[in-house]
Amino acid sequence: MKKIYDNATTALDGLLRDDMLIAAGGFGLCGIPELLLQAIKDSGVKGLTFASNNAGVDDFGIGILLASRQVKKMMSSYVGENAEFMRQYLEGELEVEFNPQGTLAERMRAGGAGIPGFYTKTGVGTQIAEGKEHKDFDGETYIMERGIFADLAIIKAWKADETGNLIFRKTARNFNVPAGMCGRICVAEVEEIVPTGALDPDGIHLPGIYVHRLIQGDHEKRIEQRTTRKKEAV
Repeated sequence: MKKIYDNATTALDGLLRDDMLIAAGGFGLCGIPELLLQAIKDSGVKGLTFASNNAGVDDFGIGILLASRQVKKMMSSYVGENAEFMRQYLEGELEVEFNPQGTLAERMRAGGAGIPGFYTKTGVGTQIAEGKEHKDFDGETYIMERGIFADLAIIKAWKADETGNLIFRKTARNFNVPAGMCGRICVAEVEEIVPTGALDPDGIHLPGIYVHRLIQGDHEKRIEQRTTRKKEAV
């Protein structure tokens, strides 16, 4: 099975359509599948729903798709760095389904494991619980959350081998692994592709069985919040 493609556009060929659900990796601006997001923007597909921890910033990550009005709904946890997201949400132009961060990660992981629903205490007694099934276990109340089964997953990793086994670096690992698991098709962009057998099997973070297509590319490494101080006089 051919997994390595020349670029993001060819890797997404035949996979995109209007109104699809896409799971996207990334945590803040770390580990964002920026090349694949740009290719989605260029394709012109619209009415998209994204399951993603955050929505990038105004000119990076999913933010570029918000600017082009190709996103109709966000399933997210943290969206505080995107002014256009805020504007569209407050104006009623964008549907938002807020999730506690751990719940969103587990919804993705559950989908990847074939689990349609699970119970959690997180959100009980809050707006998160409204309209959801409640059930008591050992005297404690839980709410049911649904697993996420995405039409497509787009993720970004550090290294891959030719069969799609992936290794992530530090924070980039957070949402990329569960996002990659829950897509019916998973496309990964990486910084380096190495020969099969070059990676330590015990160090694999996402097995190649989840990854259907791969590209290698150059990536911009942005810093979301840069804090500096003046150099003290000696």
